[in-house]
Amino acid sequence: MRQWLAARAPDAVFALTDEVDRAHELLRGCSEGARAVLVGGDGTVHRLLPALLERNLVLGLVPVGSGNDLAGALGLRGLAWDAALSRALHGPTASCDLGEWRSGGDAQPFASSLAAGFDAAIARRASVGPQWLRGLPRYLWATLRELAALRRRCLRVFVDGELVHDGEALFASSLNTPSYGAGMPAAPGARIDDGRLDLLVAGRFGRAGAFAMLPRLLAGRHLGHPEVRIVRFTQLQVESDVELPLAADGEPLAGARQFTVRVLPGVLRVARGAGGVAARGLRDA
Repeated sequence: MRQWLAARAPDAVFALTDEVDRAHELLRGCSEGARAVLVGGDGTVHRLLPALLERNLVLGLVPVGSGNDLAGALGLRGLAWDAALSRALHGPTASCDLGEWRSGGDAQPFASSLAAGFDAAIARRASVGPQWLRGLPRYLWATLRELAALRRRCLRVFVDGELVHDGEALFASSLNTPSYGAGMPAAPGARIDDGRLDLLVAGRFGRAGAFAMLPRLLAGRHLGHPEVRIVRFTQLQVESDVELPLAADGEPLAGARQFTVRVLPGVLRVARGAGGVAARGLRDA
């Protein structure tokens, strides 16, 4: 990558670090409004969102992570690293919504998803899974392991002030991108520039029912099930009878019994690819 940049983008500054604090320091040293290219996946973007927003940086992404759902929404999934790097540096830009999770005094932005319940427990397990498993296979491995410890919680879910669920649920998760969990098409109608997030609620599923639902989820045919509901929102409040496992962009968060989510419309500028959701309707910045 260093050699590629020296030949094709000699003015670009290349820095290699696997330390989050150092990465924040590098980004905060960028000029206001500059283009910053991150090499990684959804977790990399999630950890560095505060610095990107603070400096109003344009995000360019080279997707090489375990989960690349934001890259998929930007039309970058599957590109070779050099093609993605070229797009990240020189491609057209667009405005992208984010979500913001709040619980107690904590608040964090997220780009792809805020998982709450069973799917967050899967993300936690995937984060410590075998390193030789990558992408969707790693999440499927974690899903099968988590099914053995399956549990439902009693949830009260309010969308824009209206009660939409009161009872047992497997999870109640918020998506900004059409997919999460390394490509599962959980909210196929979601867009990252419509000023809303998509709430996905899975109700009373046992182990057998959840296992049977998995292939439908992978095929994007789960929304016809009577225990599955999707609702678009700008403000969300979730209350649970017990602590819920949570994960933002696949990164585990501290559990909570109550939290809120709101959309942050168009706050991040992103370099987009030639296909995918971006090409079908993202407004150029």
